[in-house]
Amino acid sequence: MTKILIFGNSGSGKSTLARRLCETHGLAHLDLDTLAWKPTSPPERKPIKESEQEIQAFTTSKETWVIEGCYTDLLKLVEGQSTEIIFMNLPIKLCIANAKARPWEPHKYDTKQAQDDNLPMLIDWIGQYTKRDDTFSYTAHQQFFENYSGSKKMITQNIPHQAS
Repeated sequence: MTKILIFGNSGSGKSTLARRLCETHGLAHLDLDTLAWKPTSPPERKPIKESEQEIQAFTTSKETWVIEGCYTDLLKLVEGQSTEIIFMNLPIKLCIANAKARPWEPHKYDTKQAQDDNLPMLIDWIGQYTKRDDTFSYTAHQQFFENYSGSKKMITQNIPHQAS
């Protein structure tokens, strides 16, 4: 049974790859952004236990799935259930370009304008990827990748668009 974890910097193509895998293999999709944060302004992380309950509800109700996000603390909670991991390890410049070209994500933002208003903060966030030392950092992602004992892949460039 296919159970994939996809992780990497913001703008690295996690959601794009996850959607493609779901379409081609009939997998259920969980974007960790949808359950990691309280609906507050400014955003505040939910307690890990709360997110863990939501993740477990998802994984127990689906036979095959892909979970994607930049949260190694949450990915570690389901690492043992996964059959494969994919590290989207693109250069920061590509991640920024991808973020600028990103279509509206209605599951994250009420409007395209709200998403666009958040873009300067996101670009700054993406640029700090290798400098941070947190669950969202390059260091955390690299360690997660290195320590994983199952099937794993690293992607270092944009995935070409397939013709429809």
